[in-house]
Amino acid sequence: MSDLTRDRHSVPESCRFCSGLLLTSVFDAAFRDQVSEERLFFAIPGALCVPCRQLYVDQQLISILGLDEARCTFAIESDRVLQAGASGAA
Repeated sequence: MSDLTRDRHSVPESCRFCSGLLLTSVFDAAFRDQVSEERLFFAIPGALCVPCRQLYVDQQLISILGLDEARCTFAIESDRVLQAGASGAA
């Protein structure tokens, strides 16, 4: 997984690396920094670039969670979102 990319104010509308479309959703993600073990967070709002797999999370949320120096090591769309989508389609 690539580095966690942060925008200073909000999540952008397209990827700043490849200009690809972003999937705006809620993600379960793991973060690791130099001094602590890996930390898992559930239902983090963000956007994922489909072509290059770059994750965008609001900088203010990153600060609130104490992840300023952390790196995203894993992210997956939350099961809650996938289940809601499946039940809505029925």
